[in-house]
Amino acid sequence: MRRFLLLLTALVAAVPAALTAAAPAQAYAGAFFPTQSSGNRGADVLAIQHLLAYHGQATTLTGVFDSATVTKVKAFQAAKGLGVDGIVGPATWGALVVQIGQGTTSDAVKALQVELNAKRNLSLTVSGSFDAATDSAVRTFQSHAGIGVDGIAGPITWKNLVWHYDYPAFTNLCDQDPDGNGTAANWATAAAIGQVEKAAADFAATGQGKLPLGDAGFEHGGDIAGHASHEVGLDVDVWPIRADDAQCTAGRITWQSSTYDRAATRQLVQMIRAAAPGHIMAIWFNDPTLISEGLTSAYEGHDNHIHIRYCEKIHPNSLYDC
Repeated sequence: MRRFLLLLTALVAAVPAALTAAAPAQAYAGAFFPTQSSGNRGADVLAIQHLLAYHGQATTLTGVFDSATVTKVKAFQAAKGLGVDGIVGPATWGALVVQIGQGTTSDAVKALQVELNAKRNLSLTVSGSFDAATDSAVRTFQSHAGIGVDGIAGPITWKNLVWHYDYPAFTNLCDQDPDGNGTAANWATAAAIGQVEKAAADFAATGQGKLPLGDAGFEHGGDIAGHASHEVGLDVDVWPIRADDAQCTAGRITWQSSTYDRAATRQLVQMIRAAAPGHIMAIWFNDPTLISEGLTSAYEGHDNHIHIRYCEKIHPNSLYDC
């Protein structure tokens, strides 16, 4: 009997381990390390800069993939025997990320904290110390992502976290909901969010009001009501500007409306392009003057909103491959 009880105890103890082993290795089937390159900005770029510092290639922490970051990426790639192109694609991401857990102190932890703050709307101190709060945030994310919950940021956790969409700060944006999708439809990739936030900040500095944000996408992508696209986190809708600067309070207009401000909208589109050099696939808005100037393109149904399609180098979807 004693032998039987010992065997039974061993089998019961093995069940949690078996269940853990059977847990999905990657919750988001389409998750990948999004390529970042010159002209990108946002949380993923800032994380890359912290990871470069961890690997001895420190650069200024701008959150912008500038020429200095390109130089440091190339140096890192050369040191790791990777193709030297200054572009952080899946292979370079895979070499940059490191496995870390509670008790670790490093620039890699700062990168992790930046990602957690952006992707989970947290306010962790970016201290570089993998403290109890960071451990809790990692475990919560792992549970959210449906991957093994162990508090350790390894390759699978990093990939799911970096891929996860970002949520905008509404400092210079106002949230509009023309299609009934609510605040749940404000998610996009870290680069798209960083780039539209920069354009909004530049526009707000002109004193012509905030930028109205329509739909972007859902937290993990997928079909979104009222849109045939907006599924991969790189499509963002914003509204044209009104002559009374009341675009956040007085409702949406078309380019034909008497209150439409073409000069301000032109300025906005120029700022959108300047905030994401080399990362704009298209801007659809049917103002014929802006089309003739090469700032926007015509597309059916785009009289009353500006649809920005961002793109990345080496994107798995050809519609978003720069």
